[in-house]
Order: sequence, then C-alpha cells, then structure tokens
Amino acid sequence: MDKLKGALVVGFLRLFALLPWRAVQAVGAAIGWLMWKLPNRSRDVVRINLSKCFPEWSPAELDQRVGQSLKDIGKTLTESACAWIWPAEKSIGLVREVEGLEVLHEALASGKGVVGITSHLGNWEVLNHFYCAQCKPIIFYRPPKLKAVDDLLQKQRVQLGNRVAPSTKEGILSVIKEVRKGGAVGIPADPEPSLSAGLFVPFLGTRALTSKFVPGMLAGGKARGVFLHALRLPDGSGFKVILEAAPEAMYSEDVEEAVTAMSRVVEKYVRAYPTQYMWSMKRFKKRPEGEKKWY
Repeated sequence: MDKLKGALVVGFLRLFALLPWRAVQAVGAAIGWLMWKLPNRSRDVVRINLSKCFPEWSPAELDQRVGQSLKDIGKTLTESACAWIWPAEKSIGLVREVEGLEVLHEALASGKGVVGITSHLGNWEVLNHFYCAQCKPIIFYRPPKLKAVDDLLQKQRVQLGNRVAPSTKEGILSVIKEVRKGGAVGIPADPEPSLSAGLFVPFLGTRALTSKFVPGMLAGGKARGVFLHALRLPDGSGFKVILEAAPEAMYSEDVEEAVTAMSRVVEKYVRAYPTQYMWSMKRFKKRPEGEKKWY
C-alpha cells in the first residue's frame, strides 16, 4: 500500500511541476484559501500559534494573518513540489535578489567548517539549491514516511554534488564530522527537539524549546555560522535570499546564551515576514513545566 501511495504522490508531483510558475503560485494560494475557509486542524494550529506569538493583533488582524499565512503555506507546498522535480538550475533561476552573499564567501574562505542555518520561513527547498550551488554541503533533513518520496528527495537534493543526512544518529554524526574537517552543512534551527537536546528560550513573546545542536558546533569558534533564508517576493516573481553572519553570542561557551542568540535571529526574520513562516508546524508542542499545552 505504501508503494502505491508513494507512486501516486510522485506521479502527482511530476504532473504538477509541468505548470507555469504563476499557475503554481495560484494553485498554492487556492489551497491555502480553502484551508482558511474550511475547518481543519492546520488552520487551528496556525491560529493558536499566531494568537500566542502576536497577542497585540486585533481579532480582525489575526484572522487576516491566519488567511495569508495559510495561503503562503499553500504556496510553499506547491513551490516545493516543483523544486523536488525540476532541475536545480531552474529553481535557482527563481532567486531574483541576493543580499549578504559575501558573508558566506568569507565563512567558506576562513578554513573552518561552515554551518548554514535556516528555519521554516519562506521556501527552504529553493534555498537548498541556492546554497548547494555556492558550496557542497551536507544538508540535514527529516525523511518523509513514504520511501518513494524519500528516494525522490534524496535524488533531487543532491543534484549539485552535495550530500544529504537524515535526522538519525548516523546522520547527526556525519554532519558533525563534516564540520570538524572544515566542510559545510545546512541545518534548520527551529524543529522542536527532545527535552534533553534543547532549552526553553525566548521566542516571539513566549518560550520555545530550541535545539542546542547548532550552537554546540559553533561554541568557542570551532566553526562559522551563516543564516540563510529565501523569502517570497511581493510580486510573486520569485525569491530574495538573505544571508547574515551568526552573532558573536552564538559562539559563546554558555549554552543558554548561544541558543538564545540563535532564537533571536530567527525571531527577527519571522517578525519581518510573519506570514511566510510555517505556522502549521506544532513548534510549541512541548511547554515549560507547569504551563498548559497549546494543542
């Protein structure tokens, strides 16, 4: 049954990738609109997350942002379907603007390992291709449940000579080894870790369990950190990639200081582009002791 499901999903993705770019975006927005108007769990999660993180919004503002967030989530899904099928160069061609590329070049020239840090903001699949065109990193990812889809993603994400590492013990070790020998890796900063692997630090007016993994690799200056995000342009023509050096506090041997600094950078980008974040993700599933669960 899983083989059949996987084959159907991959077949659908291949058909979808035949659409022109504007149609891809329009279909994504339509999916998001339906998610906004029809009762569903994703809409509920988006509303909960936004209401907790932006309590200053009025009910009307909140509803409008829920709708726009779901439309952007729909676009992310349809855009990513294309990035999973198209040649990498075609996805890279959608990057219309780049800000801060010299930060990555300087990090790569430093002779130290480079940790590319991103989050579930904008389109990380397009970003993956852009980053891999600049160097040959190992990209850390969470494998999908369907093997056919996982096989497709592993193939598509290594088109430019890079490698991928699943979020398993072996994958984590391969990422650490790559950084220690001076290579480059790409890691999302915002998936919720286990309690033992993270700390509750400030994030958007609340506290979020945040991974210690990235700061641990940077501690004491063992590697260089670079934040990267591919943000959707207002006219729908493509993306702007923004790169920024990790702040000095992220290199601290004080784990809480370093994790807090990382969270602060991600928060800055989410505040600047609030509806482009993947708010349907249960980012705040684990809560500090004594605090009521959100979901």
